[in-house]
Amino acid sequence: MVRAGQSSERAALMYQHSDEERQQEVAAGLDELVQRQRKAAREKPDGQPDTDLARDA
Repeated sequence: MVRAGQSSERAALMYQHSDEERQQEVAAGLDELVQRQRKAAREKPDGQPDTDLARDA
């Protein structure tokens, strides 16, 4: 409710529905963000990978 700005539980329930396509879009966006951050964390300033970090499975 806080995140979406609804002032009552009734209002929140009206807007709670979500379709699978939108859920996939959100998940893909979060995955892209995480992958970018992991890539940036693995690279040293000289562009070489940092072998001390855990590898992605």
